[in-house]
Amino acid sequence: MNLDGRRESSNVEDRRGMSGGKKAGLSIGGIIIAMAIAYFTGGNPLEAGLQAAQQSIGENTEVSSEQREFTEEEQELATFATQILAGTEDVWTEIFAENDMQYQVPMMVLYTDGTQTACGQGSAAMGPFYCSGDQKLYIDLSFFTTMKQQLGAEGDFAYAYVIAHEVGHHVEYLTGILQDAHAKMAKMSQADANKMSVRLELLADFYAGVWAHHDNERFGSLEDGDIEEAIQCAQVIGDDYLQKKSRGYAVPESFNHGTSKQRMKWFKRGLETGDVSQGNTFECSDAEL
Repeated sequence: MNLDGRRESSNVEDRRGMSGGKKAGLSIGGIIIAMAIAYFTGGNPLEAGLQAAQQSIGENTEVSSEQREFTEEEQELATFATQILAGTEDVWTEIFAENDMQYQVPMMVLYTDGTQTACGQGSAAMGPFYCSGDQKLYIDLSFFTTMKQQLGAEGDFAYAYVIAHEVGHHVEYLTGILQDAHAKMAKMSQADANKMSVRLELLADFYAGVWAHHDNERFGSLEDGDIEEAIQCAQVIGDDYLQKKSRGYAVPESFNHGTSKQRMKWFKRGLETGDVSQGNTFECSDAEL
């Protein structure tokens, strides 16, 4: 992506290296595997991450506050994330205004290992997640290394897609879609709740594509190969792909993020149209998803 001269968002809390309260005793290898599986195949990313952490804890230990120098790569990723967040602020502020609404920007929290959230204890094992309780995105930047090493999804636009997807959940929250879906899911069977979750996730994928469409129109941010990076990312984070990779087979009734085909379809629809009215994931039949 071409981000030269782009501003960085000021709506960022940098908690990297700070105490997160309790730290799960996960090995580095265990964290990497748990991050990928929990983020991309868990029903509720926060709950899935908590379960992964709890299963690995013998005795909780306090995370000490530490002051350290961040590597050049870490700092570059932090700058990149704040620039992408700024881009989502610009795009969604304009889209909301066009629809006679006011966009309320979310806060992005950068953290290491674990941190407190309004949704409970956050852990790196969850991967990036959105907490509607405080309207914040939580990201341990090491997740992007996980994407590259464990899933083969790499490139700056693939990373931007992940951030824009979480912002997409914030858009769902601001429009009331997220709350309505969660209220309905609480009264459903697990299988039906999973289907509802798929529609939420595909809508967030669509919103990520809408952002990319308008960001490119405003700033000329997309470069050769960027779209391919995002499509590759969408493919390898499909429920069917990940379940076959980890188990050797897929269980469709447990899908809660969408198949590779579905995730690519809805991201591409948002990217190609840039039209929020085309994100009708809750109006489609299961076959049309």
